[in-house]
Amino acid sequence: MNALRSIRSKDPAVAEGTRVLGRSPGPESLVKRLTSFREFILLAIIVGIGLIMAVASPYFLRPANLSALLLGLSVEGTITVGMVILLVSGVFDLSVGSTLAWTGVAAALAMVAHIPVWISVIIGMLAAGSVGLANGLIVSKLKINAFMTTLATTIIVRGILLLAAGGAGIPNLPQSFNIIGQGKIGLIQYPVIVFLVIAVVFDLLLRKNRFFRQNYYIGANERAAVMTGINVDLVRTVDFVIVALLAGLSGIMLTARFGSASLTVGQGMELRVIAAAVVGGCSLNGGEGTVLGGVLGSLLMLIIINALNLLGVNVYWQNLVTGLVLLGAVIIDRYSRRG
Repeated sequence: MNALRSIRSKDPAVAEGTRVLGRSPGPESLVKRLTSFREFILLAIIVGIGLIMAVASPYFLRPANLSALLLGLSVEGTITVGMVILLVSGVFDLSVGSTLAWTGVAAALAMVAHIPVWISVIIGMLAAGSVGLANGLIVSKLKINAFMTTLATTIIVRGILLLAAGGAGIPNLPQSFNIIGQGKIGLIQYPVIVFLVIAVVFDLLLRKNRFFRQNYYIGANERAAVMTGINVDLVRTVDFVIVALLAGLSGIMLTARFGSASLTVGQGMELRVIAAAVVGGCSLNGGEGTVLGGVLGSLLMLIIINALNLLGVNVYWQNLVTGLVLLGAVIIDRYSRRG
């Protein structure tokens, strides 16, 4: 019974409903509730940095820079959506960067072999899905730690794509494929539209759908979730496949954007995505987080890096800043949980 209370207390909807039941919030209470949401705080920080950069650099608000920011968000934000779902369930995936690169290479190799573009894209997505399925089955059925499993997977997948491509990138891909990453509807690029649709759909699923909401219970208390009849192995496996497919989709969009498949693309992306999700409110212990928070966390990370570039800060500071932001988010999460 205590275990059941534990997982219920970590369900955002249940916790919020318990907190406000029977009360009509006044203005002060409403402000306090708003500022208690990680998403609200992140949005305020993003707006604040945006205002500062608008004054500090004349290039920040230029269409070209904003377009570059959105394109970056469309790639990393798409993977962050999947990583949020995994983190909510209490695990994470270190192989998303390699999966991204492997998908682009697999699709490019198919196109070089004169396979139609749409079939080549499906082949690339199947390659991504196979990585996620392997991760999910190993973690769920063999009960091997997700950290070690996905760390091994990222090395294996990098080796496979290097062997498959012969150690060289694959340039000059068909224009009918490149349009996926370069086309626009009005002023908005296709990848941005795809990302927005994915973010909205999965945010609603994680908030409202019964299957996806089981991740909160699994992340909060896995043993109690099993006792209540939740098929933890199935949910976790589906989660790993979803994050791999989203990484694969990002790989397709990025490859199409540049018109060539790169073997080195995606390196270090897994750490940036995890950092964005944690900054957005996910706990490394599981049971907490929202897709909206993860997306805002990813946007904040990108804006910080973009600001450093515009201000002429050495590019090597970017990894340092990413690490410091992640460490700060983990420390804040730790002490807020204690509080």
